[in-house]
Amino acid sequence: MPLVIAESGKPQIVKKIGGSDEVKRHLETLGFTVGGTVTVVNSLAGNLIIKVKESRIAINEDMARRIMV
Repeated sequence: MPLVIAESGKPQIVKKIGGSDEVKRHLETLGFTVGGTVTVVNSLAGNLIIKVKESRIAINEDMARRIMV
C-alpha cells in the first residue's frame, strides 16, 4: 500500500519506491530506502510528516504515493 494511506504512529517497512530515477534518488537522499523503517507522524491536508532514521521529514501526497510499504 502507498505510504499516504498508512496508519499514523505504526512503523512501516518500505517495500518499493516508484517514480523516475531522479525521484528515487531524491527519496533515497532523504533516507527512504527499501527495507528501511518509516513511521507516519502526522497527516495534514495531504502532506505527511514522516519519521525516518530518527529525523522528521515533510513530504507531499504525490511523493508519499510513490513509497510502498
